[in-house]
Amino acid sequence: MSIHTPNRARTSIIALQVIMFLMCMIVLGRVFYLQIIQFEVYDELGERNSLRQEYVEPARGLIYDRNGQLLVDNQPIYSITITPQDFEDENIPLLSELLGEPDSLITALVNKAKSYSRFRTSNLITDVSFNTFSLIQENTWQLPGIGHKIDSKRNYPAEGLKGSHVFGYLREADEDDYNNNNKSIRLGDKIGKSGLELIYEDSLRGDLGIQYVKVNALGQSLGYFNEQKNTTSPVQGDNIYTTLDADLQSFAEELMEGKQGAIVAMNPKNGAILALVSSPEYDVRKLAGRIDNEYWAYINMDSTRPLYNRAISSRQPPGSTFKPLMGIIGLHLGIVNVDTEIYNSGFYMRGRPIKDLAEPGNYDLEKAIAYSSNTYFLHVMDKIATSGQLNTWSNLVKDFGLGVPNNIDLPSANRGIIPDSTYLDRHFGKNKWGLGDILMFGIGQGLVSASPIQIAQMTSTIANGGYKINPHLVQVIQEADGTTYTPTITTEKIDWVKEEYLETVKRGMRRVVMEGSGSYRANFKEIPTAGKTGTAQNPHGEDHAWFTSFAPYDDPQIVVTVLAENYGFASQSSAPIASLIIEKYLTGEVSRKYLYEYVLNVKPRISDPDDDE
Repeated sequence: MSIHTPNRARTSIIALQVIMFLMCMIVLGRVFYLQIIQFEVYDELGERNSLRQEYVEPARGLIYDRNGQLLVDNQPIYSITITPQDFEDENIPLLSELLGEPDSLITALVNKAKSYSRFRTSNLITDVSFNTFSLIQENTWQLPGIGHKIDSKRNYPAEGLKGSHVFGYLREADEDDYNNNNKSIRLGDKIGKSGLELIYEDSLRGDLGIQYVKVNALGQSLGYFNEQKNTTSPVQGDNIYTTLDADLQSFAEELMEGKQGAIVAMNPKNGAILALVSSPEYDVRKLAGRIDNEYWAYINMDSTRPLYNRAISSRQPPGSTFKPLMGIIGLHLGIVNVDTEIYNSGFYMRGRPIKDLAEPGNYDLEKAIAYSSNTYFLHVMDKIATSGQLNTWSNLVKDFGLGVPNNIDLPSANRGIIPDSTYLDRHFGKNKWGLGDILMFGIGQGLVSASPIQIAQMTSTIANGGYKINPHLVQVIQEADGTTYTPTITTEKIDWVKEEYLETVKRGMRRVVMEGSGSYRANFKEIPTAGKTGTAQNPHGEDHAWFTSFAPYDDPQIVVTVLAENYGFASQSSAPIASLIIEKYLTGEVSRKYLYEYVLNVKPRISDPDDDE
C-alpha cells in the first residue's frame, strides 16, 4: 500500500468539507437575501400564496336620451362562480341539486370553465334566485372551488319604451371573444352583441378591478384580504348620452305596434337620430341577465324576424321617394330644366308600355313630383342611359348617401344598391344588359334599393340645402371622472347641388302633401310639411309603402321616413304615421285623435284610388 494513500483521502475529505461549507454558505446567503434584503417583495408574494385573485366587475356605463332621461342602467343579480382547480367533479350532483339544474347542464358548464382556465375564477351560472344564492352560501363548505358574488344585469327604467334595436343586448362572451379579440374578456363576461351595446362596448364596459380573497387548503373563501397595496379599484364604464328623444321614440314604437316596418326620425341639419324603430321588436328585458332560452329560440325562429333591424338593414326599392333625387340629377345633367314639360299619355313607351298613374297631360318637374308622373322620370333615366352617363348617375346618387355606407353607429347597416356598369356586368354578365334593365331605376324600381335610414339621409340633404350629413345616435360620451367628449360628426356640402334645384323639388314635395297622394291623411295646416310617397314592389305579397317627409317646410327641424311592409299604398299607412310623429315632435302633443286612432287600427289594403303610387 502506498504511503500517499492516507494523504489523498485526507485531501479528499477536506475538499468535500470545503464544498459542503460553501454550499451551506450559499444557501444561508440566499435565505438571508430573500428573508432580509428582499423581505418586502417576497412578503407580498407569500401573502398571495394563501390568497386567490378575483376580478371586480366595473359598473357598466349608463345610457341616456338627449334630455338626460335615463334609458338603460344596471340592476344587481346573484351569480355563482367556480375555480376549477379546487372543484371536484364528484360534487356535481350536489351542486346540480342546489342550483335546481340538470346534471348535464352543470357538467357542461364546469367543463367549459375548465377549458377556459383551471386556475381563474369565472362565472358558472348567473342571475340565480336569492333562495338559490343562499343555499350555495350555506353549503360552500361541501363545495370547494364554488363561490358566489353579486353581479349586475341591464335594466330599462323608461316606462313604455322598448328601444331594442337601438340599445341592443348583452350575451356571454364566447371562446372567440376571449381568445382572439380581447384578452381582458373572461369566461362568463357579458358583452354587447347588438345595437349601441356592441358598437360602444369598449366605452361602456369599463376596466376590471382586482381584489384578493383569503382561502384555506380546500380553496374555500375565508373573507377578503383588504390591504390596499394588493387591490386595484374597478373603473366605471363611460356614460352615453344619445340623440334620442325618449317620448318621441316611445310614441313611434306605439304607432308601429302590430305592424312590420320601420321609422327613422332625424334632425336634417346634423343627422341626429330622434327616433329609430324597427317593428316587430323583441323584449330586450328578456335578454338581460340570464338568457331565457325558450324566448331566444322563439325570436330566432319567428318568421317576422324581430331581431332584424329594418330601419338600417332593410334593402327595398325606394319607389317614388327616389323621384325628387332623380329630378335634381336631371337638372344638374342638363337633361331638363325647371320649365321643361314632358307629355304623359298614360304610358311611357320604350319597347313596352310602362303605366303612368298620373293623369294624362304635360308635366314640369314640380308637377311631376307633386303627382308622381312616371313618364317624366323614365324620360330622364332614358336620356341618362342612352347618353352613356350611367356611371355618372350612379356617383351622383351616392353623393346623397345611397349605395354607400352611412357610418351610423349601429351594426349591420346595409349600404343598399345603386348600380353602375360594373355592377350590371357582374349581375347580368359582361355587356349582357341594356336599356330595359336600366330604365326602371328612374322611378326607384328594378335593382335600385335602399334602407329607411338612407332615404331619411337623402331627404335631409334636400331639406337642409344640399349638405350630406352622417346619421348618428350618440352625441356625448362621459367618462368616469366626469370628462366629456363628443364624437366627430361631419357635414359636407355637395358642391354640384344648386339652390334652384332644391327649391323646385321642395315645392313639388310640398304639393304632394297639399294636393297630391299625401294630402289625404298627412296634411296638417298648423305645420307646413313636404313629403313624397313611394311603393316598393314585393313579389311575395302586397307592396311595401314608403313615405319620407320634412317639416316645417320653411325651416326644417325634422325628417321622418316610414316604411310599412305589405300595406300597399302609403297614403293609408306610412304618410299618417309620419304626420303624427312630426306633430308630436314639434308641438309636444297630438291633437288629431281621429288620425291617431286610425293609425293604431289601420289594416293593410290592396288599393286606394286617391294614391298615385
